[in-house]
Amino acid sequence: MPIQILPDEVASQIAAGEVVERPASVVKELVENSLDAGASYISITIEGAGQKLIEVADDGVGISPDQLELALSRHATSKLHNAADLQHIATLGFRGEALASIASVSRFSIVSRPKDSEAGAQLQVDGGEAGTLEPIGAPAGTVVRVEDLFYNVPARRKFLKKDATERRQIDALVTRYALAYPNVRFQLRQENRSSLQTSGNGDAREVLAALYGADIARQMLEVNADYDEVKLTGFISPTGVTRGNRREITFFVNGRWVQDYTLTAALVQAYHTMLMVGRYPVAVVFLQVDPELVDVNVHPAKSEVRFQQRDQIFSSVQRATRRALLAYTPVPTMDFNAQTRWTPAEPQTYQQRTVGPAWDMAGEASGEEQDQEETTETQTPLPRSDVPLLRLVGQVGSAYLVAEGPDGLYLIDQHAAHERVLFERFMQQLKEQVNAIPSQALLEPVTVELSSQETRLLEDQLSVMQSLGFGVEPFGPDTFILRAMPALLLGSDPMEALRVVIEDFEEDETPLQDQIEAKVIARVCKRAAVKAGQNLSQEEQRALLRDLENSKSPRTCPHGRPTMIHLSIDLLEGQFGRKGAR
Repeated sequence: MPIQILPDEVASQIAAGEVVERPASVVKELVENSLDAGASYISITIEGAGQKLIEVADDGVGISPDQLELALSRHATSKLHNAADLQHIATLGFRGEALASIASVSRFSIVSRPKDSEAGAQLQVDGGEAGTLEPIGAPAGTVVRVEDLFYNVPARRKFLKKDATERRQIDALVTRYALAYPNVRFQLRQENRSSLQTSGNGDAREVLAALYGADIARQMLEVNADYDEVKLTGFISPTGVTRGNRREITFFVNGRWVQDYTLTAALVQAYHTMLMVGRYPVAVVFLQVDPELVDVNVHPAKSEVRFQQRDQIFSSVQRATRRALLAYTPVPTMDFNAQTRWTPAEPQTYQQRTVGPAWDMAGEASGEEQDQEETTETQTPLPRSDVPLLRLVGQVGSAYLVAEGPDGLYLIDQHAAHERVLFERFMQQLKEQVNAIPSQALLEPVTVELSSQETRLLEDQLSVMQSLGFGVEPFGPDTFILRAMPALLLGSDPMEALRVVIEDFEEDETPLQDQIEAKVIARVCKRAAVKAGQNLSQEEQRALLRDLENSKSPRTCPHGRPTMIHLSIDLLEGQFGRKGAR
């Protein structure tokens, strides 16, 4: 086949694929243009999850009528003049590709009027074909309407995610930019409903409340550090506020939202030894770096950057984060009035903390084959008998149970073991109750405030919540009321249990119903199980051993971590030299 030059419309659609991946990509490019134009007010309207309509209006400097057509040409920009300017880019946009790329895959229109002009101009583009420039009355600023996105690229539209997922992507994007630019008034409406509205008064915590909820916003710790190579500001979470993934770690470099593994690793490293394995902080950090020391022209969507002094930046992020953590972490104090010594005359008694849920809330599991919803393969069950297999010896370090069996010694992780027991009871109840877990009404309903993104996650999964035994209802904007929770979780913090469930709803996939239920149940059980460091009574220890013996997969927790370690008689005899060293 001979080599040929592609037609302009084909080349435009190929290039658009690098810039316009999804509706959120369009919103990102248009919002960045508005910020570069010096807007103090930005309004975003979304219909049909961005496929039907994306409208971004601002009060920026506007585009003069004689340059409006040029603005829609590929590689037309006012932000660069020569190759040398690439070495010190101080604006969010600079390639001049965004408007042309968006217009090539949509029905596009733009209305703009500079502040010093009496009239504005309007230009419409249909799939890359520009219409006639027309004068029009308009307020100062620019309004861009993108309709029927990807109407002429059906393959791209076919691979978009669910509408709910696309809306959440837009929510997350706009809220983060509102946080980075608190002096700009943002308004986001999706499907005729307000998703975000900020005052533009410069208060970043106000936007934090919209992003993470008022409770978390109050707890966030401020970061403020100035080093030779970088200035850092922003917010990080205390050690008590964590997530199960890194998605809530956000970085802005010179006002640009970037995704950089080095920065994320530096921040996570600052929490070393402070967080449980598998838990990650919430953070929004802004870096101001000399533009000549950072290259933003390394990714089509400008979401990645390269630092000239990478090691210094890594060290700065780590030091600033660690310093903020140590500054706000209270020093523990000792209560000298508390009894600290055991005496024969007054034996010390231990106040047992509520271990909930109660051990006897469900009967022993049967020996049938494992349910399909199980997350780990069924293991060979421990030998059964009419009496408990393991004889309890005691508890070590308030974390492990020691038990004697016919073939040696067993060390049992009480937290992992209780996870396994709770998980199998949940799954059995889900099966026996025809896809509904028994719930218990709360004496006092709990009101929970969520961010707009969490609200959409919860709204999309209310049916799953009901099947898991949570009685939750909308109770105003971004607010829900929790009236009931699973009976197995009585004694747990209702608000914490609800947030754990929300955390497990995947934002970019369409999970099978049984898969998401099993995953959420496993996470809830992890939080509800007894913890390491928690003293258990002799009766509770024995009950846990019996329940574990009756489990279908007693040797691992639902997440695959071992519940017990077996020290055989042969091993013990070898260690004591009875049969020689091994």
